[in-house]
Amino acid sequence: MIRMLSNEEARRLLRTARVARLGCIVNGEPYVVPINCDLEDDYLYSHSLAGLKIAALRENPHACVQVDEIESDLRWRSAIAFGKYEEITRPSQRADILNTLLRRFPLLTPVESAIAVDGSAPEVIVFRIKIERLTGVSEG
Repeated sequence: MIRMLSNEEARRLLRTARVARLGCIVNGEPYVVPINCDLEDDYLYSHSLAGLKIAALRENPHACVQVDEIESDLRWRSAIAFGKYEEITRPSQRADILNTLLRRFPLLTPVESAIAVDGSAPEVIVFRIKIERLTGVSEG
């Protein structure tokens, strides 16, 4: 039977997910990409290299982040956080967030691994989604 998750259940799911999907609008169309993120209070924190999603979020800050936990076809949970994109620019705050993300997700992405190997260092964008609305459902 499908049921709505409580706010705390949806937050717990966001806190424990290894992979989330960030949804934004690119050229008037939906665009969804996988990210790693960390939930703290009413914010989901993440980072990225500059690219399509960052350009899109700068143009239209409305975004959503979806996570799920699937045990089987009849036993799963899903949560979606809706909110607005904000870039973190203060150096000390950026460093704290990046350290938290790297502790939680110690394996670097392929792009970041290549940067670490060749020594070049493009700008890393540190951002958060301020959660304005949270919803979730489960089956089983």
